[in-house]
Amino acid sequence: MNFAILKELFAGFVRTRAIGRHFRRLAVLEGLTQTGVSREVPRTLSQTLTGAAISDTDALLKQLDSHIHGLSEAQAEEIRASAGLNEIQQEKPLPWWLHLWHCYKTPFDLLLTLLAAISYVTEDHKATIVIGSMVVLSVFIRFWQESKSNRAADKLKAMVSNTATVLRRNLAEDVLNEARRYFEMQLQLKDTRKPEVPIKLLVPGDLVVLSAGDMIPADCRVVAAKDLFVSQAAMTGESLPVEKFVHQKDVHTSNPLELENILFMGTNVVSGSATAVVITTGNNTYFGALAQRVTATDRMPTAFQAGVNKVAWLLIRFMFVMTPLVFFINGFTKNDWTEAFLFAMSIAVGLTPEMLPMIVTSTLAKGAVILSRQKVIVKRLDAIQNFGAMDVLCTDKTGTLTQDKIFLAHHTDVWGEESDDVLEAAYLNSYYQTGLKNLLDVAVLEHVEVHRVLEVATAFRKVDEIPFDFTRRRMSVVVAEHDEHHLLICKGAVEEILSICTRVRHGEADEPLTPELLARVRAVT
Repeated sequence: MNFAILKELFAGFVRTRAIGRHFRRLAVLEGLTQTGVSREVPRTLSQTLTGAAISDTDALLKQLDSHIHGLSEAQAEEIRASAGLNEIQQEKPLPWWLHLWHCYKTPFDLLLTLLAAISYVTEDHKATIVIGSMVVLSVFIRFWQESKSNRAADKLKAMVSNTATVLRRNLAEDVLNEARRYFEMQLQLKDTRKPEVPIKLLVPGDLVVLSAGDMIPADCRVVAAKDLFVSQAAMTGESLPVEKFVHQKDVHTSNPLELENILFMGTNVVSGSATAVVITTGNNTYFGALAQRVTATDRMPTAFQAGVNKVAWLLIRFMFVMTPLVFFINGFTKNDWTEAFLFAMSIAVGLTPEMLPMIVTSTLAKGAVILSRQKVIVKRLDAIQNFGAMDVLCTDKTGTLTQDKIFLAHHTDVWGEESDDVLEAAYLNSYYQTGLKNLLDVAVLEHVEVHRVLEVATAFRKVDEIPFDFTRRRMSVVVAEHDEHHLLICKGAVEEILSICTRVRHGEADEPLTPELLARVRAVT
């Protein structure tokens, strides 16, 4: 019973705002309360987004206390005071004393501290100084290097500033409307302003103006759009852009990601333009809910940490076995228990590699310095070993290592040989395709040989087009030459196209596509 009371008191202490986040990193709080972090997006958020999608625009603006011309500066500041900044909550950096403790609380350092204390009690001052120096140097090097990396990362973050274009209404409009109504006065005001403001200053009810290339700054509802296509790959993993409209067609949709007029924070506009009203900001967004699920997950130790801890505990267990054994054997054989104790302690010190933490930390710090010269910041020294254990590092950070662009390098036929006919057909299909062109079409159209060598577009005219659908699984364009000879060009996956082919061109002649030839084609493609 007393243990249960103590457990509840300690759990309440851990929940306190000042230190709760530090204990959550150690998974202490969850173990005490037996409650995990929710892994689902809150139902209220889904209901909010769904309700905004099916609401009338005027009703939604009224609900958000907004206006078709946007909020005024005073209104935005008032809402911001209650709703907070449009930022995803992150764990605050550790205070220096807690960071120092995290650098110190390794099994080896704790063991060495214990041995240094024992050496001091037994008046072995040389051993105390040596062991204590190793602990202090190891902890200080790790603390200094990680603090330096964190400061550099914070400076880089401060250099990045994202803005959004918003509509700002002049409150004098309301006064003029009343003047026109009661006094029949005709006065003119300047047009609604469209300033750029930091994304973190957006509030629910703000109207944002979006165009191609813009990042969606918050969860928004579209109020006006023109050929708006949005990439939701960050949310759904779907690479193809999704078209967004002003009105939601299916009012019974329960999945927020399927709403046709809702834009999500973290996605971006591929093409078109739109005006949208902000519904939720910061942690209340869909992206914020996902981010909380990710950051709530306890950080697992790296393979390097697990290996070092395994070796440390192996040595500790061996020391705890050997030290009492030596103590009792020496004590019973010589009957001098004081000397036996001192000898056992010297055995414990001798079994412990005092230099190991120092060597490991200095080696990792040297690796961090080398990487910093290559413009790589490592915030945790233990991650250095993970980099060293990699043969190939694959990342998906568009804009840093990649260009979000496909380049056409070769155009070959089914036999693997370079073919201008293939390039010509691909160019005609991409050139005459209507609607949003995907990355493959853009790559074909921008290919150097297309613009400098082939001028086939002037020799053909478009007759008709069959858009891509999930039944045919191909997109077709019909073109005609000047002699009215019609040509049907189909584009799709290799397997889909081969499944409808009966003949194949080999050189200048066409041959029946026999099973043997089909096997050869599949081997090449």
